[in-house]
Amino acid sequence: MSKSVLSSVDQRTKLVGENRLELLMFQLGTRHIFAMNVFKIKEVINMPKLNAVPGSHENLRGVMNYRGSAIPVIDLRQSIKMRGVATDETARNVIITEYNRSVQGFIIGQVRSIVNTSWDTIQPPPSTMGKSNYLTAITQVNVEGKTELVEIIDVEKVLAEIIDYDITISEEILDTDIVNHFLNKKVLIVDDSSTARKQISDTLKQLGITIIERKNGAQALALLKQWADEGKNPCDEILLMFTDAEMPEMDGYRLTAEVRSDPRMSKLFIALNTSLSGSFNDAMVEKVGCDRFISKFQPDMLVDVAQQRMREYLSEQKQ
Repeated sequence: MSKSVLSSVDQRTKLVGENRLELLMFQLGTRHIFAMNVFKIKEVINMPKLNAVPGSHENLRGVMNYRGSAIPVIDLRQSIKMRGVATDETARNVIITEYNRSVQGFIIGQVRSIVNTSWDTIQPPPSTMGKSNYLTAITQVNVEGKTELVEIIDVEKVLAEIIDYDITISEEILDTDIVNHFLNKKVLIVDDSSTARKQISDTLKQLGITIIERKNGAQALALLKQWADEGKNPCDEILLMFTDAEMPEMDGYRLTAEVRSDPRMSKLFIALNTSLSGSFNDAMVEKVGCDRFISKFQPDMLVDVAQQRMREYLSEQKQ
């Protein structure tokens, strides 16, 4: 299964920057179809033997040996609080994923297929679902001649409920000549995961930075263009923008390309902050023109990026 699903990752990296993605679709014991981005999946395997971890989180089923390392295996169905009785307990698999520089497995049911689609067909969950849901997006795909609703899981939210993320900033990273200038400066955070936005926001607020949030690239671009249309310079409105790579409607690569192509905002400092792993990120940063790339979640790196931009800003003010 793993070879057929993930045999051409190199080819799939070419989708990045084209506002396209591939989704691995699967079920969790009901008719509902869920999905994860193929980029974040290392392998799909049959349910392995698990070793219990006494005193661990209730959603953690145990650990398994994966290529010489012990990795945690998480019950995805339980983590997203699915109700009802599972009907396909015999068709259990584990998706091995890499998020935020860590490898973990998620127990799932039946694997359906991979679909190649565009980010502009991916929509945020309806607001009527409230904040307690575990989805970052939904889409519709054709499955065996029928149009099916596919729900894309907010894996970062699932992980944040198991792992305590520390937002402490190391004292040695702080530049005392710079930090006092952050008060009332604004930073735009663009991410479809409310968990990821909160992690960045809680980190930067410690520096006195004011946070503006948007849930996807389309929303962020609309805000920047609104400022420009009003005669404001987006570079004066915000110090910099942190953007995720994967987002509904418009991903971070396309957002960056759109900003760079508009002379009214082309000099905006943009940092790509993503849970995606892989050397292709460096190539994509260069291709679309980001100023920095950092992988989630690293408070000191967020501060380092903000301080870099502030040094440039202060230098610009002297000229």
